[in-house]
Amino acid sequence: MISPDCSAEYWGKNNVAGAFEHIPVLIEEVVSLLRFKPDAPARLIDGTIGGGGHSARLLELYPQLELLGIDRDQAALDAAAERLKFAGDRVTLVRGNYSELADAAQKHGWGDGVDGILLDIGVSSPQFDTPERGFSWRADGPLDMRMDRRSQLTASRVLNRESEAELCRIFRDYGEIPQARRLAAAVVARREAKPFATTSDFTAICDEVLGHGRPDRHHLPAPTLPFQALRIAVNDELGELERALPAALRTLRKGGRLAVISFHSLEDRIVKNFLKHEYAECVCPPGLPICICGKKRTVEILTRKALTAQDAELAVNKRSACAKLRAAEKTV
Repeated sequence: MISPDCSAEYWGKNNVAGAFEHIPVLIEEVVSLLRFKPDAPARLIDGTIGGGGHSARLLELYPQLELLGIDRDQAALDAAAERLKFAGDRVTLVRGNYSELADAAQKHGWGDGVDGILLDIGVSSPQFDTPERGFSWRADGPLDMRMDRRSQLTASRVLNRESEAELCRIFRDYGEIPQARRLAAAVVARREAKPFATTSDFTAICDEVLGHGRPDRHHLPAPTLPFQALRIAVNDELGELERALPAALRTLRKGGRLAVISFHSLEDRIVKNFLKHEYAECVCPPGLPICICGKKRTVEILTRKALTAQDAELAVNKRSACAKLRAAEKTV
């Protein structure tokens, strides 16, 4: 069963609309896991830098640390640039997808490896809290949902052009909505009369099909999971993660560490399974008398179970309630 992300969409607004002020989750745990030698040069890639909260703390703790920060949202990069200007030329910011971090490292002259990689994946509170971005059903706005506004694929384009079968797949696979088929059929019938243009258009269909104002089995309002599913499809969020993890492992040098924060079970499952596979010394089918795959262990897992927020953090940042942190160290 999918667990919904604990973004501002679920918990309500945390920020002033339009202001990219984002509270970094599990920051003490990240600092503990991504430790660097006090006096040795070190390189960190923050593949989803957002407002720069995690990176700011690490740059403050380690004066020798250099940072390559990546994000596909220009508003996030602008906020990070302001927040990290104290570090001067130790910081380089690049606009792009975090799945392309290996290429970004090569272009930056870090092809020989980095000491740490951080991925804080998902959508940030500032993105939800800006109605014109179209991520939230709580405020009316255009059906956009693009993290990278250079992309041509918007939420309205998906709803208005994809087949009924594809819409059903999106709602089923990315939201695990039991009524996925009914919702897809309703979307197709509705768009024939009037194409979807605003978040309120989609919210109305979700309420009509899934129950107006009635929480689902997750105790969530009806539009929450459909909006999440549509957002994942628009931004190819799971594909990004699946491509980024092996790229991150390739980019780390021996002894380098990878830390990944996820916000719903679809993402966490991908991270968990990837680390489990890399930790395994054999992936041969059961029953073979000897190993023929030749696989070697490439990581040591640093988090036997995913780390979650403690009471003190939950008291000041409700969004951290569903955050899960997993980490590993490269061994080869």
